[in-house]
Amino acid sequence: MIRSTTGAPAQSNSFKIMALTSAVLAFAVMNGTMFNVAIPDIAEDFNLQPSQVSWVITSFTTLFAIGTLIYGKLADLYSIRTLYTISLLLFSAGSFIGFLSPNFETLIAARALQAMGAAAVPPLSFLVPLRFFPDSKGKLFGFLASTIAFSSGIGPIIGGTVGSLLDWRYIFLLSTASILAIPFFRKWFPAESAKHGKIDYSGALYVGTAVTSLLFAITSTSLTAFLLFAVFLFVLIRHSAKTTDPFIDPRMLKIKPYSVTLSVSYLGNVIVYGLIFLLPIMLRDLYDLSMMQIGWVLFPGAIASGLIGRWVGTVIGKRGGRPIVNYGLLLISAGALLISCFAASGPSLIAFGLFLAYLGFPLIQSGSADLVASHLSERQSGVGMGLFNLMSFLAGAFSSAVFGTVLESGHDSIRLNPLVLTSDATIYSNIFFTFTIIGLVAFAFFHRFYPTPTAKTRPASAKR
Repeated sequence: MIRSTTGAPAQSNSFKIMALTSAVLAFAVMNGTMFNVAIPDIAEDFNLQPSQVSWVITSFTTLFAIGTLIYGKLADLYSIRTLYTISLLLFSAGSFIGFLSPNFETLIAARALQAMGAAAVPPLSFLVPLRFFPDSKGKLFGFLASTIAFSSGIGPIIGGTVGSLLDWRYIFLLSTASILAIPFFRKWFPAESAKHGKIDYSGALYVGTAVTSLLFAITSTSLTAFLLFAVFLFVLIRHSAKTTDPFIDPRMLKIKPYSVTLSVSYLGNVIVYGLIFLLPIMLRDLYDLSMMQIGWVLFPGAIASGLIGRWVGTVIGKRGGRPIVNYGLLLISAGALLISCFAASGPSLIAFGLFLAYLGFPLIQSGSADLVASHLSERQSGVGMGLFNLMSFLAGAFSSAVFGTVLESGHDSIRLNPLVLTSDATIYSNIFFTFTIIGLVAFAFFHRFYPTPTAKTRPASAKR
């Protein structure tokens, strides 16, 4: 483990460290959702086709996904303070270049540079409580998860407001403010001595290629990309089995509580990110709401998820992450069911269903993070949290691609939800009912395969 050369952070600095961590995390999360509302304007300014302008999102998300895992691994070797400094410099530089971009090629390069910096933020943010405040990690995980949920909901409102009043380029300019956090990271975060070790660069290359291929296979339904993913996954497995210190330690995936939690968190995020992706489309299609009006439908749930963090952390501190994950799965399932039932009944009822689902989001994130951290060794914590964040992102990519394709197909001859009394909005109702089923399957899977609470001992590979 990386050791602090100055001891644990002083109590007076603990609030500052977590406030700073949360603020930077909010910037990184909002950066993803803010640009979704700017896509039409960017396409118009540069005279782009939909397939071309989609690279504004794809270029960012692809590198972001890979980077979350790589930074997690780097955090096992280098200090969090140093990695934050480098990542924020990259993110701010990309944001400023994006603001000035004279053409589409420069814009894509700027988004890629943004992603290379922003990718560090989620894994490092969840490592801060684990490394510096282990006695309060449950409470702090809840705080960070609420920050993610709130930021993902508020992002479209901020992006829509800035883009409407000024121009889409000013969304980039807003993100450059993150560079102001660097002096505070240098001042408040403990100095840490780097651990001696090496990075499995070949393994990192195989992981990056496999993840990139999988993302393209999901988003473009490309058979070639899927075959490439299968090939590099096989190569990665063979390489990891022969390497003494692989980029991803296969033994980590054999820790049953960790792998079960990873799977359940993935399914929960399929629902959450599917809701975030599909609801704006549905509200525009059925009710012809403006982007600003859509943002305000999302806003109550985002606010509630931001306020629930303290309670979530208290429960985790007393009872652990297991019951929190259960509550979260039930809440998002109930929210998806309500939206399925009332898809054609008006935005207010939809907002209530989303309110419940948003409450479940920080519960799943924080509860899962606590369980993941509890079953990994200090040596595994960085890459383990990186993989946890990577799986969350892949869930979003999978959900958007698959259910977006279902929506485009227009097949609504079968009504899946027996509680729906009207045939209006059948395809939307079916998709959200499918989310309900996924949530209940995840809940049953978690109950069946996660070790019972009476098992007090940790796996041998996870002992500290």
